Amino acid sequence: MKEFSSLQLSAELLRAIGDVGYDTMTDIQERAIPLALEGGDLIGRSSTGTGKTAAFGIPVVERCVPGVRTQALILCPTRELAMQIAEEIRKFAKYKPGIGIATVYGGQSMETQIRQLRTAAIVIGTPGRVMDHMRRKTLRLDGLKIAVLDEADEMLNMGFYEDMQTILSEAPEERQTLLFSATMSPEIMRLTGEFQKDPKMVAVDQGKKTIGTIEQLYYQVPQSRKIDTLKLLLELYEPKRSLIFCNTKKMVDDLVAALAADGFRCIGLHGDMKQQTRTQVMEEFKSGRIGILIATDVAARGIDAPDVEAVFNYDIPQEFEYYIHRIGRTGRAGKTGRSFTLATNRSQVYKIREIERFTGAPIALRPAPNAREIAQKKQELFLGRVAEAAETKPFEEWRPLLGRLLETGISAEEAALALMGMFAQAEPRRLPVLPKEEPARPEGGASGRRVWVSLDIGRDQRIAPNYIVGAMVDAAGIPAKAIGKIEIYDGHTNVELSRPDAELVMENMQGSRIRGCPVKVTLKGESEGRMRYGQKRRPGSGKPRFARDAREPYTKRRGARRGD
Repeated sequence: MKEFSSLQLSAELLRAIGDVGYDTMTDIQERAIPLALEGGDLIGRSSTGTGKTAAFGIPVVERCVPGVRTQALILCPTRELAMQIAEEIRKFAKYKPGIGIATVYGGQSMETQIRQLRTAAIVIGTPGRVMDHMRRKTLRLDGLKIAVLDEADEMLNMGFYEDMQTILSEAPEERQTLLFSATMSPEIMRLTGEFQKDPKMVAVDQGKKTIGTIEQLYYQVPQSRKIDTLKLLLELYEPKRSLIFCNTKKMVDDLVAALAADGFRCIGLHGDMKQQTRTQVMEEFKSGRIGILIATDVAARGIDAPDVEAVFNYDIPQEFEYYIHRIGRTGRAGKTGRSFTLATNRSQVYKIREIERFTGAPIALRPAPNAREIAQKKQELFLGRVAEAAETKPFEEWRPLLGRLLETGISAEEAALALMGMFAQAEPRRLPVLPKEEPARPEGGASGRRVWVSLDIGRDQRIAPNYIVGAMVDAAGIPAKAIGKIEIYDGHTNVELSRPDAELVMENMQGSRIRGCPVKVTLKGESEGRMRYGQKRRPGSGKPRFARDAREPYTKRRGARRGD
């Protein structure tokens, strides 16, 4: 793979790319960026996770002139994608003054967007809100140089074809149009024929590059148990040399401290370190003096240590190709390797499934190991070592001492048992104990066993269902559609969840606040729905003021009666 430094880019942009931590280009970046810099139209066929934002974002920033309004327009299907693109492009424009950025989408203040548009060279938005600004005359496209249609197939699926027609009809014909899509359907080809002139095609291979000699596994664990799970995996598999990847520098430092405190010989590597320190770290790892290297993707670029037996994704990478780069550091030269990924909620399990489709290789779910399993494995290894030593007889010099021990009346069997026990007590680490967890099912929270959790706040604290849903989504990371019925009483609220989601809520919401009130969460028990007719309510609880299923549109119910 080529490095970004090989591109003919300004010093300011190369500096910003270096700050982001990009070194070598992904396939779509290597092939699309040079063509886009030439100014011609381009079709990019690329899935999410291939680094396509940089593939069009870097040329857009490079080709914009400081101080000129609305030179580039990037259309995308959702507000979430618009925010994500804007965040990345701001990083590229960091050292280029006069390249303002505006993000326009529904649900945000128009006044805020209008202020941004007054100085923005690059506008990123959804078709509907872009058209709103065009109608208000707060956005004019008569000076547009570059138009980008990101996830064009998704915009077509959402019915934005006519909107795109309307928007681009207001832009100059002599513009550059970059179109990115995961598929090349007849509708997409019709789109390119209408909006582009002699476009060049760049198609990547959907990322199916995973090395077949790597066993890929993932574990579903609560956020608070990630470090303990990592420790157990290191104890169970005992890799002589392993890489652990985190998404942030702080997490690298925190993880180094946590593992070192339990006796693991590990070292960290990230972009805040001086070059001399980073060189020393790599020497320690490559030589084998340190067996565990914890690093960010940025710092780990170019690592080529021999005999890496395992790669751990402590954090799931943001880009799918990073996953391939990470696990590709094991299983080299015909050797086998293992990769382990930790997921903490259903959305991360979804992401693992997307990576699985992207790579074309299975990532198997495994239960987290436990201390008993590890102890049994160590005992088996110990027995094998004892048997091997007995066959090779390398300890003949100890026979006279054993004879003296036997003369005291201790049998050989008792002596062996004592030595085994002493060896076990000499183990340097105390293994963490994980509670039994049920993995989150990516198929959705509405399936499987349902339970009720109770929060000790209710109508007395002026709580409504939307407060409950927002708090659970923020604290536990579960999707809103996974939350079932919500019943609000005077002093408490009952919420129906799947058991895995209930465990996540119990784990992450204790002590959190809703409307300024501290919350205690308790598990009420399994259910298949609401309290049945004829069951007694807790004294003083009253009737629920709100009865709502989060999977249905919320409606406020006054004076709800039993059986309604």
